[in-house]
Formats: sequence, structure tokens, C-alpha cells
Amino acid sequence: MAALRALLTSVRRPLRSLSHFPAPRPFASGANFEYIITEKKGKNSNVGLIQLNRPKALNALCSGLITELNQALEAFEADPAVGAIVLTGGDKAFAAGADIKEMQNQTMQDCYSHKFLSHWDQLTQVKKPVIAAVNGYALGGGCELAMMCDIIYAGEKAQFGQPEILLGTIPGKDMAPGCALCSLGPFVFLPMLFGVMESLACVAESIVSMISEIGVLFLHVVHPPPLFFFSHILGLVSKIFPVEKLLEEAIQCAEKIASNSKIITAMAKESVNAAFEMTLTEGNKLEKKLFYSTFATDDRREGMTAFVEKRKANFQDH
Repeated sequence: MAALRALLTSVRRPLRSLSHFPAPRPFASGANFEYIITEKKGKNSNVGLIQLNRPKALNALCSGLITELNQALEAFEADPAVGAIVLTGGDKAFAAGADIKEMQNQTMQDCYSHKFLSHWDQLTQVKKPVIAAVNGYALGGGCELAMMCDIIYAGEKAQFGQPEILLGTIPGKDMAPGCALCSLGPFVFLPMLFGVMESLACVAESIVSMISEIGVLFLHVVHPPPLFFFSHILGLVSKIFPVEKLLEEAIQCAEKIASNSKIITAMAKESVNAAFEMTLTEGNKLEKKLFYSTFATDDRREGMTAFVEKRKANFQDH
């Protein structure tokens, strides 16, 4: 993970198998969405911005919102001008969870038969780095949505938590198979970050962690929380900013990533995230295979030539 942060400013989440990027299709930044707002950002319009826009519902993740999010992700993924994507919400909430009204009458048979929530997996399939810019609440499905992104930047008042147990259920979104960490539910993913006992406390005791100017405060619903440390959030959040600076900083990070070769960035993302499901030997083999593959690209040749000639590389993404 540290190696990738050095290369991509902290990319952490998985990638589907490497292949050519989809054929370019036009993307209308002014598309008529009901639940999201999309536009291109950056000096070179190379950053795709997606803002969740259900403020009255604190951006609760209804089926319509997820459908529109998937459409926007697909369009930015196919857009050759876009090199990275920023996903954000509002000042009060990134996303306060799934839309409970939509799921309260679901039965077990419904969930199994219709693969309930399986359409949430689009974000896990995106090859381009995705940065979550989180202000306010990121709870339940909203927290999981943030964890599906490659990098999480947080405002100093952001709050993360998995309070599903208060609703008589547990976390557990049906993500795409074979997608390393972000295919995992919180019960699998959180222990990798925080350890077994602390992760169980987070979920079983319904702890919501809040980032503040003085560090991390733990707001508790049921019992006094155990001792947690700042490293908890450092394992989840890459950087913390004042609320008013968060989106600007996230876009700047995305611009930096987008300035690199898209195909090489995709290889780096695949290599690092695949390592979570591999032995050390298997991970080294994949890394070496992808390293060798870079020598088949014009961008590798251009990057090394530019370094030797002491100039900035002009990558063409092939």
C-alpha cells in the first residue's frame, strides 16, 4: 500500500483484470440526472466529478441514485480525457446510508432471488482511480461506498460508522466477485484495517467515529467505547482537510493522478490491490508480469526518455 501511495498519492482499492480501456463515448456533463450532479474539473478538464444530490434525505442511497451513479462512472471511465474521478456529497452528509424505506419490506427470498444490492458493484469495477471526498455523515452503505473508492479525503467533521445493528441487521453489500478488498463487506474489510476485536466493537457497539480539529472523537450509541487511536482513521482516510477546502484538495489530487499515463496507472492499481488476495510469491509474480508489460507501451518509452532528457513526459495513454 505504501508503494502505491508513493506512485499514485495513495491508491488502495481493487481493479478488474487489465484490458484496453472502453471505446470512447461522448459524456454530457450536463446530463439530466435526478439524484447526482456531474461535471468535469481541473485545468485540463481531466477530472470527473460526481456529487450525490439528495440533500433532504442526507444522500440516502436509493436505487435511482445508484443507477445514476453507475451511469456516470461508466461515462467517465470511457472518456479518454478523464484520468481520475472524485465522488463527493454535501457538507452535512456524504451519504447517511442506504435508503431503508426501499429495503424494509424485503424478504430473504427477495434478496437471494434478485441479488439484492448487486447493482452497487459498479464502483468496484472502475479502472481509473476514484477519490472519495467525505464531509459529514458516511454511515452504513455510505461508509461502504467511501471504502469502495481508492482514496478517501475527509473533512475535519466527517463521521464514519456502521450502525446497521441498530436496525436489526448487519453490514453486507453484494459486491462483484474477484475484486479484492472492495468486494468484501465491512466484516471482512474492517479487520484488515483495524484488527478483529476493534472492528467487532465498531459494528457490534455501533460506534461512529468523528474526525475533528483535535483528532478523533468516538460518539457512542450503546456503551462507552473502548480506547481507539488516531491510527484507526489513518488506516481508512488518507488526508484530513477543513470542510471548505476538502473538495478543492480532492480535485487537485485527482489532477495529479490524471497527469500520469492512464494505462500505467491502471497497472499499478491492479498490482497493488490484487496483492491482498495473494501470497507474497503470487503477488511478486503478478507485479513482475505487469512490470514487464509496461515495456510494451509507448508511455513507458516516453517516460524513461523524458527522464533521461530531463523534461516532463508527454504521455499518450498507449
